[in-house]
Amino acid sequence: MDHIRNFCIIAHIDHGKSTLADRLIQRCGAVETREFRDQILDSMDLERERGITIKANTVSMPYTAKDGRTYELNLIDTPGHVDFSHEVRRSLMSCEGALLVVDASQGVEAQTVANLYLAMEFDLEVVPVINKIDLPSADVDRVMEEIDRDLGLDPFASIQVSAKLGTGIDDVLEAIVQQLPPPPGDPAAPLRALLFDAQYDAYRGAVLQVRVFDGVVRAGTRIRLMHSGQEHKVEEVGYQRLKHLPAPELSAGEVGYVLAGVKSLSGLAIGDTLTEVERPASEPVPGYREAKPVVFSSIYPMATDDYEDLTRALEKLKLNDASLTYEKDSSAALGFGFRCGFLGLLHLDVVQERLEREHALSLILSAPSVRYRIVMNDDSDVWVDNPTFYPDPASIKEAHEPYIKAAIMTPERYLGVVMELCRERRGVDTTFNYLAAGRMEVVSQLPLAEVLFDFYDRLKSITQGYGSFDYELLDYRLGDMVKVDILVNGEKVDALSQLVHREFSRPRALRYCERLAKTIPRQQFKIAIQGAIGGKVIARTTINAYRKDVTAKCYGGDISRKRKLLEKQKEGKKKMKMVGAVEIPQEAFVSVLRTEEENGR
Repeated sequence: MDHIRNFCIIAHIDHGKSTLADRLIQRCGAVETREFRDQILDSMDLERERGITIKANTVSMPYTAKDGRTYELNLIDTPGHVDFSHEVRRSLMSCEGALLVVDASQGVEAQTVANLYLAMEFDLEVVPVINKIDLPSADVDRVMEEIDRDLGLDPFASIQVSAKLGTGIDDVLEAIVQQLPPPPGDPAAPLRALLFDAQYDAYRGAVLQVRVFDGVVRAGTRIRLMHSGQEHKVEEVGYQRLKHLPAPELSAGEVGYVLAGVKSLSGLAIGDTLTEVERPASEPVPGYREAKPVVFSSIYPMATDDYEDLTRALEKLKLNDASLTYEKDSSAALGFGFRCGFLGLLHLDVVQERLEREHALSLILSAPSVRYRIVMNDDSDVWVDNPTFYPDPASIKEAHEPYIKAAIMTPERYLGVVMELCRERRGVDTTFNYLAAGRMEVVSQLPLAEVLFDFYDRLKSITQGYGSFDYELLDYRLGDMVKVDILVNGEKVDALSQLVHREFSRPRALRYCERLAKTIPRQQFKIAIQGAIGGKVIARTTINAYRKDVTAKCYGGDISRKRKLLEKQKEGKKKMKMVGAVEIPQEAFVSVLRTEEENGR
């Protein structure tokens, strides 16, 4: 066990985690040169296209140190985006040390600090790495000052590298071996292995990624999942070298995969502990926390026949993405679907894209919303994340909305516009701290609903890309929430209802009405599209009727002839409007809800 090192790479977005992982893998020869490609641990097409890491990925690498001893290095590459912090937390539980990467030109940013706190929560040994020293804009002295002042780490212990050029990679590997501790654990104790990730293989069932804390697991062992109580027989164990490399056993301290013919996905929970049936452990591995979704949206299949496929797809995706939650939902306009909970808008976007790509589904998503706490007149609490279940306003005593503490790091020259953005989004208790020369941290308490749509993009554009943003949930506070209904020809459309702050209700309703007016086809009668709070209409657009020219055959003669024909037409249209129903095409929902998203982007 002295020759094993389990470590992960943590950093802010775009500071070079995946590139550093590439260089370490190349230097250790874990992958043959002809099979190597950039971002090798980003196995999803979506990750490679967007240039971000979504899933934490593991690889075992053999490394011969300068002292001649051979070590087994287990690397876990983690995402940097705030929406995937749950993924980072799971990875940190499997490690004893972390490389904290800081960009030599950007310096310490919001997620750098957040990820350091996560690493400290799990008592990890942290080695700072200053990356991108080859850039013309690199300022290593300033970054070392920030590492000292903002992170409280020893700047002289930091290693300067250029992952792109491969400079300083040997120093990083030596630091991993010398500075990071070996894993604790007892190979003779009863088996305890943490299930920190899983993938579904159509031929072999679920592939379980585990970190063994105590004991040994080998083929033929009967294992039990401590949370669900399910029992399985192990078929194969081994190491993850991008391909599966079978091994006779996985011992305490090691990270690898377990195949146990798990076909039913319902009992698998990421964070569960595996133990032996004959000699069970007394307690599971501690420290796992359930992900708490903050953004909610309903997903419906475009064709109702695809509902079963969507059910299976979500079950498989849930295995690979533990932070996704879902429950059955239905809508009068869109049929059966699922109400899903996400950790943020990027998470929602990624889940939608994965369902459409990996499972070939066409989907409609309702407008994202957050979870509100409603206090009724009898002082009972009701939690609402779906506008359809919003109680009658007469029975509501008060409504509370979730607030977040947002930490925004920005160059000093953008302080004014950042504070204006926070004020615009109903930010309170906005304070600012000076970090290093010319860098500020703005801390503001904002309603989560205001951050949902385009806050991050607006921040990036007003700070010319230099601003970075991290947040944590604070509490629930009193808010003036209203339910805005959209009515088409006097009929409510349940899929388009939304909960918004009273101040923003009219612009939001007007935007929905205008978009619907562009996509609903014209009829023989006028169609009114209205936004209403209860019985009070706050916004309206009208789709004009097709009108036949009934006076075409009247040439000359008295004007009363024309007037008589027009009056007759008017009566007919009035009658038609009373009995006519407006069919809202599927495309109208898609365009309204998608445009909202694109507008947000």
